[in-house]
Amino acid sequence: MNFLICLAGLPASGKTTFAKILKSSIEKRKKNLHVRIIDPDKIRNSITSNLFDYEKEPIVRKENLKEIKNELGKGDIVISDDLNYYSSMRHDLKNIADTLNIDFFIIHINTPLEICLKWNEKRGEPIPNKIITRIHEKFDNFNRYRWDIPDAVFDLSQITESSPIIEDFIENVLIKGIRKNSTHKSLKMRKEFSNLDNENLDKITRIYVGKLLHHVNYLPLKKKLIKLRRKYVNLYKNKALNYSEISKSFKIFLEDNLNIHIDEDL
Repeated sequence: MNFLICLAGLPASGKTTFAKILKSSIEKRKKNLHVRIIDPDKIRNSITSNLFDYEKEPIVRKENLKEIKNELGKGDIVISDDLNYYSSMRHDLKNIADTLNIDFFIIHINTPLEICLKWNEKRGEPIPNKIITRIHEKFDNFNRYRWDIPDAVFDLSQITESSPIIEDFIENVLIKGIRKNSTHKSLKMRKEFSNLDNENLDKITRIYVGKLLHHVNYLPLKKKLIKLRRKYVNLYKNKALNYSEISKSFKIFLEDNLNIHIDEDL
């Protein structure tokens, strides 16, 4: 049994650390399984001295996909430890899995941008922070195609390596090799992750509206605020947004619909 895991996330978001956790946990549970982590940085290093060069990235990408396909062909489980920030990049991996008739999983490492920038600074900025910010701006959301829905979303600034939610995902989805959309178990697992995200969405927006209503200037807008909050929650449920993304997008959503400016401190 082998399968392909696509990690997707910003540089310095913790993908490599997470990939090592997955490799160790999978091999510990199943002694006969071998996991290969394919890191394009090694290919990049041989081509560009490990400098991120947009013009040379297609060459790096081509060699990376070739190595992934070769390792899967040997029967190994492969973890793509890459940015995979465009849906087209994730689709390239899906095509390989489909060709080999193996399971394909997407894990979004959704560590907030500001945390990634801090972690990148601590390790000496091997990739300039301005490039990380640019990648964040170009990152394709997971809402265009049914195949592109993550099987799990993890913010590594909020969870530990031994977090039960990580272990549950490894045991119930990866180890059992459940094909996406094929069984009640896989649907239940993704539903549990979605429910957790939606609970946070509801809670964060309620708190935000509550803060607004503590200010006299916003009290006359109470009915509109409540109505817009419900509309926002319906629009953004199942989007797997983190705290920072919810706060920022909800603020913009309210400003656009009410034609007002909300103080940055709220």
